[in-house]
Amino acid sequence: MRPDSWCRTIRTALALLCAAPALAAPPENEGVATLSADSEARWVPFDLTPGNQIRFQIQVDGRTLTAILDTGVSYSVLARRAADPARVRHGGSATAIGGAVPIGWLPTQTVVLGGLTRRGGGVSVADLPAIATGSAVPVDMLVGRDFTGGQALDIDYAAKRFRLLPAGRLPFQGQQAPLSISPGRKLYETALVVGGHVLAPIVIDTGDGSAITLSAPAWRSAALAAVPTTSAISFGLAGATVNTLAIIPAVTLGEATARDVELRVEPDGGFSQVIGVAGRIGSGFLQRYRVLLDPTARRLVLSPGPAAEVPPLRSTSGLLLGIQPDRLEVLHVMRGGPAEAAGWRAGELICAIDGAAITAGYATSPLATWSIRAPGTVVTLRLCNGQDRALTLRRFY
Repeated sequence: MRPDSWCRTIRTALALLCAAPALAAPPENEGVATLSADSEARWVPFDLTPGNQIRFQIQVDGRTLTAILDTGVSYSVLARRAADPARVRHGGSATAIGGAVPIGWLPTQTVVLGGLTRRGGGVSVADLPAIATGSAVPVDMLVGRDFTGGQALDIDYAAKRFRLLPAGRLPFQGQQAPLSISPGRKLYETALVVGGHVLAPIVIDTGDGSAITLSAPAWRSAALAAVPTTSAISFGLAGATVNTLAIIPAVTLGEATARDVELRVEPDGGFSQVIGVAGRIGSGFLQRYRVLLDPTARRLVLSPGPAAEVPPLRSTSGLLLGIQPDRLEVLHVMRGGPAEAAGWRAGELICAIDGAAITAGYATSPLATWSIRAPGTVVTLRLCNGQDRALTLRRFY
């Protein structure tokens, strides 16, 4: 299993939360997957969750479920609440951000995803909390490498659609990087150049809404100590961790170089270090491009999209917030920010911003941009106990 954290991306700076990685135990078998003759035309539409993940619908044994496309999951995961408890077999535990999570195993008959049909096999079963997607409503499933790894996966972020193609197809031209599936971890892996240093292996993780995340040893290898940093919180299936956050000048992925990239650093002993990788690349970075993942052809292809040169959003408030239907919860107060200086604490609840009440549509409304407004802006935040607090925004990393 796997997803990542409240992440800062073009959609979020308002609420920074995503899913977090986990490696599920190997299933009894992966079933047999086949592509339809017209798979090229079988686009799967998706939307991006507030946590910046690809959310779509999939058919599992005749049921339509809501899923996240999560290439950072070695074996797909069904939410325990969506599984028939009488059919779930105990499966031990899996490694996740924050620790280990208990999992089970559920055999499946037929799963249909776009032009792909898989017969037999099964899925891991675990608790999938709503916080894993940064949304008020949890998803039913994380669709991972066991479904997509034998095909070419074409993700068109700009058009919000993806499809599965026969391996070896090259549906568009772009900058290439090496790509493989590791024999042990069963994950999509590549290499990344940060600060002139080659870091590998790096997991390609569409279930992670962040841009780039590095292990602590990889960050030290990159030798970017002069870059200003702050802190951010990441939520995994097994709990929360506090990471270092920075905007770095450039990263290079194969033939592609991206400027001004948001980067997170896990603490020593963090998830990436535990599973033996240098870090991961998430949707916060990938959404700059149209992306082709084809491990059989050993290539990752990136074609710059409309957002390729858009700089990452920076919080000027220093508050990372969880969204509830009628309020915001302070999940983390960023190190060195104005909110820390003003004495804000995790757990405080905000019910209105500059007199406008928080509603169910907050995440996609203009109001949600308040936390990244220009330095010097004064924002009035009303706590749910009726108290008003003024916060002066500033740049701090």
